[in-house]
Amino acid sequence: MDIQPLYTKIDKTIQVNAGVIALENPSGFPRNESNLYLLGHDGTILWKAEKPDVGTFFSRVRLNDDGETLSAYTIHGHACELELRTGKLIGFTSIQ
Repeated sequence: MDIQPLYTKIDKTIQVNAGVIALENPSGFPRNESNLYLLGHDGTILWKAEKPDVGTFFSRVRLNDDGETLSAYTIHGHACELELRTGKLIGFTSIQ
């Protein structure tokens, strides 16, 4: 699938059953948006990841071994766990 970024450039993709998780570069990304999202096979956005703080962006992401959650880090020092199915924040901690 050819993935077109919403605002900046794609830094990482992860293929999952539902489609492709995309992490866009945070530089220049709109503050009120999430730069981590899931695209369905038809290219539609299925979810945008919930952020622990409105003013931060995701900088890293990986699919956990359980296949049901994602681990992500933000530029403001949050370590997050997200539900793969919905993009909802399960929990986070500050690692500053």
